[in-house]
This record gives sequence, C-alpha cells and structure tokens, in this order.
Amino acid sequence: MEFFMPTRLITGEHCVMENRRRLAAFGSRCLIVTGGSGARRSGALADLTAALEAEGVTYEIFDRITPNPAVSLCQAGGQAAAAFRAQFVVGVGGGSPLDAAKAVAVFAANLEMTEAEFYSADWPRPPLPIVLVGTTAGTGSEVTSVAVLTDGAGRKHSIHDDRLYAALALGDARYTMTLPQDVTLSTGIDAVAHCVESAFSKKADRLSRLFAAEGVRLAVPALSAAAGADTAPDAQTRAQLYAASILGGLAINRTGTVFPHNVGYYLTERWGIPHGFACAVFLPDLLDHVAQSAPALAEDFYRAAGVSADELRQLVRACLPPMNACATEAELRAALPRWQNNGSVKNTVGAVSQEQIFTALKQLLVDRA
Repeated sequence: MEFFMPTRLITGEHCVMENRRRLAAFGSRCLIVTGGSGARRSGALADLTAALEAEGVTYEIFDRITPNPAVSLCQAGGQAAAAFRAQFVVGVGGGSPLDAAKAVAVFAANLEMTEAEFYSADWPRPPLPIVLVGTTAGTGSEVTSVAVLTDGAGRKHSIHDDRLYAALALGDARYTMTLPQDVTLSTGIDAVAHCVESAFSKKADRLSRLFAAEGVRLAVPALSAAAGADTAPDAQTRAQLYAASILGGLAINRTGTVFPHNVGYYLTERWGIPHGFACAVFLPDLLDHVAQSAPALAEDFYRAAGVSADELRQLVRACLPPMNACATEAELRAALPRWQNNGSVKNTVGAVSQEQIFTALKQLLVDRA
C-alpha cells in the first residue's frame, strides 16, 4: 500500500466558521476563486467571507470561473492574486473552481509562466497556500493533487503534482442542499465513477479499494433515491453523497481514473455534456470489460461495496439524461489517436483496445443517432 495526502480535511456543519483561525494562519490577505453563482446560492461564500472578516483577513473575490476552466482564465486569476498581494488562495465551489484555484495559486507565484510550463510542472516558485471549500458532492478535488483544466486548443488535460494539494479543505454538506437536480445527478454519478474506476485501476491497492468500496456503498443508495425522487434530497442523503465524493477523491488520488473519464472528456469538449454524465455513460463499458478481463477482481469489489454490476448499470440509466450528440464513424476514427498512448486507458486493468473505445463511441454517437 502507498498513501500520501498532506491536506488537513475537516468536514461537518459550520466547519468554515469554526475553523476561521486556521484560515487566518495562512496570512492577512487572500484571493477567493469561485464561479458566478453557485457559491453564493449555497451560502458557502457568505460563510467564508464572514469567517475571514472575523479574523481580520482582507480578501478579494475572483468570480469568473466557468465550467471546464481554461488555463488562460487561471492565469488571469494569478495576475489578480498578485496585484492584490494575496498571501493565499481560497477556492470555493464545485470541481471547476477548486481545480482553478490550484492553478491560480501556481500562476500567482509565477506570473510569467506559460501554459506549456504550467503543464510541465516546471515552476520556478511554489504555489501560494491553497484552501478549498467544496459545494458539490462529486469532484473530490478537495483531497487530490490534481487539477483538470482546458488548454488553449480546447482540450481537457489533468495535471498531477504534490504542490497542488490544499493545505486545508473544509466540507459542509449543507452547501450542497441548493444544487439543482441535474447537478446533483451529474456530480453524484461522477463520484460513483471515481470509485468504480479507481477500483479497476492497475494502481489500486488494498487501501484505495477500501475508499472506493465505501464510496460506492454510500453513494449508490443515496443517488438512487435522488434520481427517483420528485423532491430535493434531504440532508442525510446530501451528507452521504458528500462523504462518497470525498472517498472517491481519496481513491483516485492514489490511482487516477481509467478510460471512461478520459473518453468522457471528448463528449464534454465536443458537445458540452456535463463532466459527470460524460464519464458515466461509459461505465457500463468498463463493467463489461472487467467482467471479461478481471472477473475475480470485479466480484471482490462488488462484494465489498454491497452492489452488483447490474445495480450500477441501473443507476447509470437512472441518472443520465438523453444524450443529444451524434457523429459519423469517420469522425470517431479521426479522434482515436488521442487515446493511443493515453495514461488513463493504459491504467485500466486488462488491455483496452482502440477498437473497444471506437465501439463504445459508435454505440453512443452513431448507432443511436
């Protein structure tokens, strides 16, 4: 087993205000990185600013983060942090603001750095200290050393570096209570995908599989209830989903994701399909693959997680909206080289061929058209 996660993680109701002194320990000036509305609507931004003000910390808000944030936007955030003379960065929101905050902290300390230098992790100076406050139950970014951003060519790429760990992560499931149904399902199925993909990674070990199995055990009943309900999930369901999200983050922090995530990036880039849905649509293909390539491993995981492969397939069907996307076979063939030597594809147990990826995409985008 191998495990490294130097983030202080604190969860629970009112944890932001209760840990305001920990926030102040990072300095007297900070840049808050967030999106346009989610953090405000959830109450997280109000709690955060109240905690900072109570400790005399001056802040500026950079609220320009969009879904699948561009590296160039993070560069702008870094410039804003430097101009404000921020001593630390606080990301508040879902996966996009949290990942963006990590990159903003890097660019704030390295103003002249290019996108290529950022992705090479050749940073002359370390990032500013990072604090993360999550408001969705899915990303797990609070506890990972990963940031997924969109490059100048419009392609999503992840960067892994130990300097991207948050020094402090605060998680209050109350902030997820205001999520609309589509976001609840998209982020929730993303957490399930993290757990399942991690379990079927070549890098998985006993500890990461414990995180993954417990995440699925919590997420599946809670997300099934959310998908089938006419009313918003209650506080207990939200808390279960948030806990599953953190466990999924802990799992993929050790193993990374496998092919559904990276193939899902293509759907998001090309058709704007939300990240969680774009990954989950390929989960049944992963389950079919491991049934053939690693049946004993699959059965061990299902037993530990208390679910069956059929229950996972049923959950995916319950969560996914109609996929309004189509392509020609020629377009899909042209896209295949992007997965030729892809790390997530190679990380999958067994050997995932280019023809398997083509078949999965064809069934989704050509045969259903």
